[in-house]
Amino acid sequence: MSRWLSAFLLCVVTIVAIGCAVQGKPFERASSPPGNAVIYVYRPYSYYSSLIRPAITCGEDTARIGPGGYHAFVVPAGEKVVCSVQTDAGEDEVDLQTERRSYYVREELGWGAWTSMPHLNPVDTDKAQTEIQSCVQEPVNAPTAEATQTGSVR
Repeated sequence: MSRWLSAFLLCVVTIVAIGCAVQGKPFERASSPPGNAVIYVYRPYSYYSSLIRPAITCGEDTARIGPGGYHAFVVPAGEKVVCSVQTDAGEDEVDLQTERRSYYVREELGWGAWTSMPHLNPVDTDKAQTEIQSCVQEPVNAPTAEATQTGSVR
């Protein structure tokens, strides 16, 4: 076997073994003060996941979620909360009239002309419970897409 082919196979095996998923604590329900709602935004891992981590804003809080990660946004109950995501290719938002309960929103990155198109999809609790169990909590200082590409972390 040629050296080039051996090196290529080694890289492929390493990528498959390590994957691009977020590393962190397994899913656990967030605790929130009385009078608040919790919005779980999650991004299921898939083999074709993008390394792009667009900023997601729900209410006053912003987070970047990688493949296989989630973030719990604690927001005031009884108010309309807008969750939004934006990339260079497009943007999407979801309006939620919150009550004192948990909400689940799946982030998906579809294919655009040159880059990923973001989508936020509210998911019913039963379906979300099975999907989010495979996600891990996004680290607080997760690298941005630019940092992932350049190798630096902000």
